[in-house]
Amino acid sequence: MSEVVNKTLNIGICGLGTVGGGTLALLTDNADEIRRRLGSDIKVTRIATRTLDGKDLHRVETVSSDVFDVVNDVDIDILIETIGGYDPALDVIKRALSKGKHVVTANKALIAEHGNELFEIAQQNKVVLAYESSVAGGIPIIKALREGLAANSINWLAGIINGTGNFIMTEMASKQRQFEDVLAEAQKLGYAEADPTFDIEGIDAAHKLTIMGSIAFGIPLQFDRTYTEGISQITAEDISYAEELGYCIKHLGIARRSGKGIEMRVHPTLLTKSRLLANVGGVGNAILVHGNKVGATLYNGAGAGAEATASAVVADLIDLSRHLNSGAQAPLYPALGYWEMDEETPVLDIEDIEAEYYLRIPAVDRVGVMAKISSILQDHHISIEAVIQKEAISETVPIIILTHTAQEKQLNQAIAAIEALDDITGKITRIRVEPFHGEAT
Repeated sequence: MSEVVNKTLNIGICGLGTVGGGTLALLTDNADEIRRRLGSDIKVTRIATRTLDGKDLHRVETVSSDVFDVVNDVDIDILIETIGGYDPALDVIKRALSKGKHVVTANKALIAEHGNELFEIAQQNKVVLAYESSVAGGIPIIKALREGLAANSINWLAGIINGTGNFIMTEMASKQRQFEDVLAEAQKLGYAEADPTFDIEGIDAAHKLTIMGSIAFGIPLQFDRTYTEGISQITAEDISYAEELGYCIKHLGIARRSGKGIEMRVHPTLLTKSRLLANVGGVGNAILVHGNKVGATLYNGAGAGAEATASAVVADLIDLSRHLNSGAQAPLYPALGYWEMDEETPVLDIEDIEAEYYLRIPAVDRVGVMAKISSILQDHHISIEAVIQKEAISETVPIIILTHTAQEKQLNQAIAAIEALDDITGKITRIRVEPFHGEAT
């Protein structure tokens, strides 16, 4: 077999934190494997990092504290952006693409919120902005949606796409612990940031869902249209009641094609315990994708961490290197999987979706209360599937209701009417139920 002779590619890394450091380590540890796959070397020639102390950089030719040194280096073929956040990461990527450099990024927020603009810049300059590592760490879900399932019309996808939230929900369920206690432990273990808002309020998951939904349905990135609801209001009691009904609660991202448009929503969700996603515990991630021809496929693994995310960064780097060494002049496939994007199909408001619901209603322990609640639900065309009425706590009794499928707008109206009753002592807790109705196991 003749020897493959390809150009050694020069790589610049902007940001040497968890992901950037993991990427540099992986390129060093697996250098022989990568060389065999490519038939050539990948060489990290320049790194920009804010702090140099305590970092093993002796293998890198040039190190500086200015990220734009990497952008302006004419010898860099591919720039890896692992700075995170918006500033200066957005400007770094824009400038690099405009200068004709290919870019690999792990920055989910930038792709979800600025991706439409960035991909346009990349296309104009005939370069690639690769972003596999922006969603679900080491799970190759972008490639699966964009390439592996390209022959399918995607019906829906649903996923556990934030490890911090899944750790919290798993601990609350398995040990009957309260949210605040588990969050504190997650922070101590390094799973949650000092400010955990992005994780526990669903923003991180919404960024990832926005990206996956765009690829799945060929629609522009629309983070501002993705409904986002966190887990901070879930109690150990809700988890216990759900279990009594045969469910567990998971924080899911769900994207679905319906007759009215595209649903894009992140929220706590009741799943029957037999479902695949119901059995994903700890900090793990998993995404279930349903194509019209292939059916349901599951992608499961480490959704965060230095090594898992670096695996996806380097996978993009290898793809790009193969592309460059092939002599191809233009990207081989569209960034979001479609050359023709669907600009017409709307992303639905949450009030326009239809779902089944779990309701926890704090009511006075009094005869006739359940009849009033049932009457209001019936007036709003909402039928009841199951009811649990627990023992009174002081003078209040929690009433647990599972509904059949209803429109969210009508449920909101019914909740407002029920909360207005003198017999109701507080806010009603509402959690959506995702039954899949035979669409997945």
